[in-house]
Amino acid sequence: MLFRIDHASPVPLGDQIAAAVRGALADGSVRSGERLPAARALAESLGVNVHTVLRGYQRLKGEGLIELRRGRGAVVTGDASPGRVRLTEHVGRLVAEARAQGLTDDEVVALVWAGLSAG
Repeated sequence: MLFRIDHASPVPLGDQIAAAVRGALADGSVRSGERLPAARALAESLGVNVHTVLRGYQRLKGEGLIELRRGRGAVVTGDASPGRVRLTEHVGRLVAEARAQGLTDDEVVALVWAGLSAG
């Protein structure tokens, strides 16, 4: 898997790393059960701090896309289907747009609940 980050981008580096993994999952180049590069090795190859990579991996773990296993590293979960990855990306864009509009997290959740009950 090829990781590319842009040090000049306003997007945090950890988020760029998470986005690279999401993209690979969405296009099928990484599949369930595969191991991601070790955080230390990836950090060295990208020229970033290991904690930056771990931040990106933690984000993916929170999204249910990977598991972090002590001594075994990051492993793509069975829940990392391309459809789920696309939905995760949509949710990220929804949250970013809501924050840009000045909505609180509670207001965003209320909107999602309203959408669920309408559909």
